[in-house]
Amino acid sequence: MPRIELTTHVQAVPEAVFDACLDVDLHTESMGSSAERAVGGMTTGRLKAGDAVTWEARHFGLPWRMTVRITDYRRPHGFTDEQTSGPFGRWRHEHGFTPIPDDSSATLMRDVIEFSAPMGPVGALVASLILRPYLQRLIARRNTYLAAALAGHPRSAMRGAQDPEPSPHDQDRR
Repeated sequence: MPRIELTTHVQAVPEAVFDACLDVDLHTESMGSSAERAVGGMTTGRLKAGDAVTWEARHFGLPWRMTVRITDYRRPHGFTDEQTSGPFGRWRHEHGFTPIPDDSSATLMRDVIEFSAPMGPVGALVASLILRPYLQRLIARRNTYLAAALAGHPRSAMRGAQDPEPSPHDQDRR
């Protein structure tokens, strides 16, 4: 099963980063390149434990629809969203937020995503070769956007959401 791990340094306290990551409107703004929008469940505001949201977007030129539910909620340390219906055989996204010891106003945001594609061995090959790198870039762009927005730079956040690849100093890929 493909796994993606990303870490992002964010110049904001964990509570602010936690809240921003659960903000439906901010998520929609950050995903401008795929025209993602909330169409069901919680369609605006901040998600909380047990909430679900249905997203519609365009990826690879195709319409996608996915519903996720917040299955774990530990403010401000982390939360998990999991697909309840959608294109993946499995989707589980853990979000973690750790204060940076040397900087009381900064957070290390960690994303761990495990997913699988339907269609057996063919889907596994597509997930590994195409979906994993695509999703890693997509989440990295979203994180760049969130970090810029939390630092008070919304215009640079919008540019960051459109860039195909974040700069190396913004992301630590594993």
